Formats: sequence, structure tokens, C-alpha cells
Amino acid sequence: MSKVDRRITKSQEAIKNALIELMTEKSFDDITIQDISDRANVNRGTIYLHYTDKYDLLDKLMEEHINQLRETSVWACEQEWIDATKTFFEYFECNYLFFSTMLASKGAPSFRSKFLEFLIEAFKDEVDEDKNQGLSEDVIVKFAANAYVGILESWLKEGMPSPPQSIAKEVGILLERIV
Repeated sequence: MSKVDRRITKSQEAIKNALIELMTEKSFDDITIQDISDRANVNRGTIYLHYTDKYDLLDKLMEEHINQLRETSVWACEQEWIDATKTFFEYFECNYLFFSTMLASKGAPSFRSKFLEFLIEAFKDEVDEDKNQGLSEDVIVKFAANAYVGILESWLKEGMPSPPQSIAKEVGILLERIV
């Protein structure tokens, strides 16, 4: 990676982190490009070099995390529910500020929808037909995905009161029973 590439990556990370930090302090609607540039310690032109506006920045940030979860999901689906869930909860822990902000924020309800959509798609491949005979696959996956998001939100809002391994074990056992 060249020096220019590292500078670009460093600027983009600073910009993304600045947005997340600002969203913990005030509504997304009240955040300006100037606020982001001040917090990231870059000029406004640098932001516009990479993003059309603050909405584009937020969309790209959300997309980045959903894509990372999608990549993780590919190999996690090969594992037992508890191990796969542990992988995800460790990712949520490492990216606590992002997930706690996005799931709690009034300014980013689209993230919750995108995240739920991702989980519904991921769970579709996992439904056990024999275990769930007579039940609609659609209802099963929506139930599991909404329960998963609800547990994650609670865990994050409460400041991660148990380690990822503990919550993942319980969620994994429940998913095993449901899906």
C-alpha cells in the first residue's frame, strides 16, 4: 500500500469515526459537513472528495458493516449456531460504537431495516423443514431476525453486560430451537 493510499484510508476512517461520534452527541439532521470535518481534522474538500454529502457517507458506512457481516456470514453458516453467533457478537463488540449508535439513533432508522433484511436473508438458508413442519418459513425467519436484533439492541444499550461468548451461547441455543 502506497503512502497516498494510507493517507486516503486514514482520512476516510477519521471521517467515518467523526460521523459516528457526532451521532452519539446529536441528531443526524443537525450534523453538518463542517462538524464532521472539524471532528475528523480534515478539510471539507476532503470529505467531498470521497462522499457526495453526509447521507452518502452514512450509506457507505452502513454498507461497509453489512458487507463485512455478509462476508462473515458465508463461513459462519458452516458452524454450529453457538459458534456462528459468537463470531457475530465479537464483531458487534469490536464495533460497539457503530452498532449502538446505529440501532439507537433516530437519524439512522434505515440501518435497522437493512440489518434486519440481511438477517432475514441469512436465516432463510438455515430453516429446518422437519423441525418447523406446518410453519411458514417467512414467519420463522422474520421471528428469528427480529428477536436477534432485539437482543442485540438490549445488549448494546445495557453496555454489553455479559461477554460476547455468553450472550452468543444463549442466542445460539435459542436459534437452534427456533430455526
